[in-house]
Amino acid sequence: MKNDPSQPSSPGRRGFLKAGGVAAAGFAATGGAQAALTRPHTDDPLAQIEPFYGAHQAGVVTPQQSHTYVAAFDLKTEQRDDVIALLRDWTRAAAQMTQGKPAGMLDTPDDKTAVDSADTLGVGPAALTVTFGFGPGLFATQDGKDRYGLASKRPAALVDLPRFNGEQLVAEKTGGDLFIQACANDPQVAFHAVRQLARMGYGAIQMRWGQAGFLSGQKGQTPRNLMGFKDGTNNPSTRSAAQMNQFVWANGDDAAWMHGGTYTVVRRIRITLEHWDRMELGFQEQVFGRHKYSGAPIGRKNEFDALDLGAQDKDGNPVVAENAHVRLSNQATNDGAQILRRSYSYNDGTNFYVERWPPWRQETEYDAGLIFIAHQSDPRTGFIPINARLAKFDMMNQFTTHIGSAIFAVPPGVREGSFVGAGLFDA
Repeated sequence: MKNDPSQPSSPGRRGFLKAGGVAAAGFAATGGAQAALTRPHTDDPLAQIEPFYGAHQAGVVTPQQSHTYVAAFDLKTEQRDDVIALLRDWTRAAAQMTQGKPAGMLDTPDDKTAVDSADTLGVGPAALTVTFGFGPGLFATQDGKDRYGLASKRPAALVDLPRFNGEQLVAEKTGGDLFIQACANDPQVAFHAVRQLARMGYGAIQMRWGQAGFLSGQKGQTPRNLMGFKDGTNNPSTRSAAQMNQFVWANGDDAAWMHGGTYTVVRRIRITLEHWDRMELGFQEQVFGRHKYSGAPIGRKNEFDALDLGAQDKDGNPVVAENAHVRLSNQATNDGAQILRRSYSYNDGTNFYVERWPPWRQETEYDAGLIFIAHQSDPRTGFIPINARLAKFDMMNQFTTHIGSAIFAVPPGVREGSFVGAGLFDA
């Protein structure tokens, strides 16, 4: 008999998923605690609220918050109904948390799995957005069996990423069936959101990887990465519906359920800051093809001045080097392709490094770099060709190593009463 996602699952099968289902009741039960969950001043970044429901998922074109926690999960359950139940409960809980409310009850002694950790009580919603995505594994077949009956609905654009020159991917930081990106103006609010959703899925999922990130800079200005350069200057304008429709939102041609969604590539890029920090300013600017302090293209004055790739110096050499990052990633050198970068820096402390060949270095190095996040309408014409060029020729490669990678189909937004990805399950 065909699964009916509109019907509640049996208590036995959904025991591990009860937390989200009681989210609304749990918050009502807290009564007077509600006043402590939000802050009174709308100009306070911790009091800001981003809408959860809408045509598109929040966290894609939303102005970047100061912190993120991104995570990927592997599905352990073999039941399609369990996946649907999980997504329903995740949707309810995410909608609650973006309002500054708990994901589940605060005091339910008879059901420990429903208890919100309460570590963000009184902090406020902090402009929290929770964005969900589906990895290729959701559509996979195993031993000739369609894992969840979704293989025929895998979009052509949800490709397995090719191997790129120089990458050193770590399996434990790569891939995943389900993706959660939580962004907020407070690090604990972002982590709390992922933590609650992970708890609610206990028994059906297991975490594959997680990563915290941060962003520094004045609101409305292009943020700087750990290398000190502005990151995202050449993004398509999120204020332009035409550009978003062209470069970011999927049109759903071969997968109607993805219309209004996007395809998200996540890369964990480690930067050898010890090496970079010893480079002269002029060389650093040649690597990027931009002036470090203004963000302007080399030879220009302002960050958003047009990039002149044909400009030459007095000796006839290109002002912007042929292997400069800005040239190789530019729309003009990639057949007009653009992606929307929404990246964050990360700092995971230090690692002890031993080199087993001359000069036989032994030293402690920063484990820090960039959580590269890119949204696009089709990675086959966006991230993949752009990164293939960068991986081969970019001067920056001597300072960066891609060690984690994943791709996800991020479905369109959710309407109240429904759940994220409902169109995929014909719900």
